[in-house]
Formats: sequence, C-alpha cells, structure tokens
Amino acid sequence: MNNRGVWAIYTFELARLRRTALQSIAAPVISASLYFVVFGAAIGARMEEIGGVSYGAFIVPGLVMLMLLNESISNASFGIYMPRFTGTIYEILSAPVSPLEIVLGYVGAAATKSILLGSLVLLTASLFVDYQIAHPVWMVSFLVLTAITFSLFGFIIGIWADGFEKLQLIPLMIVTPLTFLGGSFYSINMLPPVWQTLSLFNPVVYLISGFRWSFYGVADVHVGISLGMTLGFLLGCLLVVRWMFRTGYRLKP
Repeated sequence: MNNRGVWAIYTFELARLRRTALQSIAAPVISASLYFVVFGAAIGARMEEIGGVSYGAFIVPGLVMLMLLNESISNASFGIYMPRFTGTIYEILSAPVSPLEIVLGYVGAAATKSILLGSLVLLTASLFVDYQIAHPVWMVSFLVLTAITFSLFGFIIGIWADGFEKLQLIPLMIVTPLTFLGGSFYSINMLPPVWQTLSLFNPVVYLISGFRWSFYGVADVHVGISLGMTLGFLLGCLLVVRWMFRTGYRLKP
C-alpha cells in the first residue's frame, strides 16, 4: 500500500474544503437552519407527534441524510472530474498508485467532508429542536457508511460525466427527488397502502429509516433490512468502480 500516495490525494482534496468553505460548509448549514425554522418551528408546532416523536425532532435524521447524500455525491464527483477535465488524470494513473489507492484518496476525502458537514447539521439542529440519540454507535455507523457509499456513487458519476451539466444531472433529477419522497419529512406509514408499497422500491427509504431508528428507535422498515440495503448498494458501487478501472472506461483514451 502506497500510504504516501493515498495521503497526498486525500490532503489535496481536503485542502479544497478550506478554499471553498463558504460554499461547501456555510451554505448547506444555512439551508439546514432554514429547514428547521420553517418545518421544525413554524410547521412542526402545528403537527402531531409521529411515533411518539415531535415533528421537529422527527425530521432531523431526514434533513441530515438529505445534506449528506447531496454533499457526498457532489464532493466525490467534482473531485475526480476535475483531473479528467484538465487532463491531469493521466499523471495520476501513471503514478505509482494503484486504483484502490486512488479510490481511497478521493472517496476518503469526500466522505470526510460529508461526515463533517453531517455533524455540523446535527449541531445546528440542536439549536432549534430537542432530540435524542438512542443508539449513538449505530448513528455514527449509518452516518459513516452512507457517506462512504454515496461518495463512491459520486466517484462513479464523476468518471461517467463528460460535461459539467452531467455532474448535476443525477443528483438533481434522481437523488434529490428520491430523498424527498423517501420519508425525509414524513413516515411512509402515513401513506395509503398502495403508496407505501411503491415507496419500498425507493432505496433512500431504507437509508433514512435506519438512520432515524438510531435516533428514536422507530423505523418504517426493519433496521436489519436498512443495513443490508446500504451494504448492498456499497458493494454494487465497488463493483462498478472496479469495472471502470479494469476497462479504463472514460479514464484512458
């Protein structure tokens, strides 16, 4: 393992966080604060409890997941796309670092930034609503696992995209709608039976449900299923990344 090579990529990507702190950290935290003000305080005060949890506290895990998924994809996709765009990807591929080490550097940095942001959103939420974390170890596990999984997904998008427009296509057109429809602001048990069944085909439901269970012990689906779906998506992303490097898909001319 070329630890120095992994560390060089990792620290280079993290350095971008300092240069774009206003965009990468401040903007998502301000957006989360507005969600808590509007949904947690204004609307939440008029909503009934869901599963014994106040509405303001109920939406905390969903909002953290919303920010986490978007930032994980954005950080990882932009991180690997820019070397492709500038042509420096060939220097990285010719350096004495393996595909595994390249992935560790880029995905590790993207996941670190996303976990940091998720933690800041949780701290911000505590200023607006009271919430408890019933299973802190599981909460951290879901947070880290989701950040890594969607950073890998973003890494795939960054290799697949052949223009800046495509970098935002899947996050805006697919991931964000699935997150809003995945129980971020409600429990799928509140839906009619037909829509409950259809919601189970939304993979984000399992992520939010498992993460919410770690807070309040309530979930739309069993936590074991949520964990299995997350691990399955992680494995799928790993297989796609492995195929991309083996075939040189959009990495080599």
